[in-house]
Amino acid sequence: MSQDGAGVDLETSLGYLLKEVSSALRVAMEEVLRPLGMSVTRYSCLELLAQRPGLSNSELARGAFVTRQSMNVLLQTLEREGYVTRPAEAPVGKVLPTRLTPRGRRSLEKATVAVRSVEVRMLAGLTETEQSTAFRILRSMVRSLHDGNDGA
Repeated sequence: MSQDGAGVDLETSLGYLLKEVSSALRVAMEEVLRPLGMSVTRYSCLELLAQRPGLSNSELARGAFVTRQSMNVLLQTLEREGYVTRPAEAPVGKVLPTRLTPRGRRSLEKATVAVRSVEVRMLAGLTETEQSTAFRILRSMVRSLHDGNDGA
């Protein structure tokens, strides 16, 4: 808590520090992706499709932390530019499963090298053990928040 008893002390707030790290990571990723004609959201979408082919618009939006509407606009652009394909009609229900094209895979390969360099830089000051511990702690925080566990 802050010294006057109101609000949060930003110097000791873990939540604020996590937001600062997230923001710095995004800026660093945007810097290395921009020369490749890519944004973090575009990269995230392609990476998700490489690892989980056939995801729906909604699943991609959740995975890339954007709205369904934003993802739909991005998918239309990616499809028009030849990075992904989607069937004209849904094979089942309303879901149009999206897949990477060879062009999308080539673009992703270049972007992945750039993004890995940012992660290596971010973790450079940590030992392997510290990296494992940080990963475990952050995973636990995510689980707690998703479970609605506020620590009380």
